Parts: sequence; structure tokens; C-alpha cells
Amino acid sequence: MFSKSCEYALKAMIFVAQKSKNEARVGIKEIAKGTDAPEHFIAKIMQELGRKRLVLSIKGPNGGFYMTDKELNTSVADIVKAIDGDKLYVDCVMGLKTCSEKTPCPMHDEYKAIKAKFIKMLEHNNIATFNEKLDSGKFYLKNTN
Repeated sequence: MFSKSCEYALKAMIFVAQKSKNEARVGIKEIAKGTDAPEHFIAKIMQELGRKRLVLSIKGPNGGFYMTDKELNTSVADIVKAIDGDKLYVDCVMGLKTCSEKTPCPMHDEYKAIKAKFIKMLEHNNIATFNEKLDSGKFYLKNTN
């Protein structure tokens, strides 16, 4: 569904949000470990998210990534767009370049409803929502086995 980069970005944002509750800052090594992601990959992703102001960072020995209420209200859709662009919104499920209402692929009509519901879910959920879900103890960010 998402690129590997986007999956890592989503997990990293939620991880940083969890750590930001106590006004803590978190470094690349800790994010990578906490999300089961390669350090070099997380570094690039976090740099991109920082450039797009979806996460904040401070350099130096006491630095790291963190979030304020503003960043916690970042929608999942904003993160997906920042990393994967808008292909989820515009691409054909079968990868056809000419798929549209006028020239639909065989899956177009059924997928259109699924895609609309999925996009609505991305736009109506934010990092704070996922933070609350993790706090409930019913949901997990990292594989436990």
C-alpha cells in the first residue's frame, strides 16, 4: 500500500510523538531501534519530514527530534504525501496511465469507493490519535515476537 519509506516515516512519527509527551527529544539511533528500521534510512526520512516541518529538531548533544501540539495534529495524509507524493490519490490501482472516469480499468469502479474510504481515513487521523491508541495498550508500533 505504502512505500517502505512511508511505512518507516509513519512509525517514526508515532515513535517521536510517544517520546515527546515528556518534552523529550529522540535521536536517530533510538528512532531506528524503536521502529525496527535501518538507521541510515530513518536519518534520510527524518531529515525530509523536518524539512517539511512535520517534525521539529534541535542539533547538538542534547538535541534530537520532537513534536509540539502543532506537529501532533499532522494528519496521516500529510505524512503520506510528504514521503510518497500524491500517487495514492491519482494512480490507477492496476498501474494504467490512462485510467479515468472516461477510460476506466476493470477495477476502477469498485476501487474508487475503497480508495475514497481509505483517503478519508488518512485525512481524519492524526499522529495524536495514534498516540492515544498506543497509550491504550491495545495497539502496538513494533513487532513483539
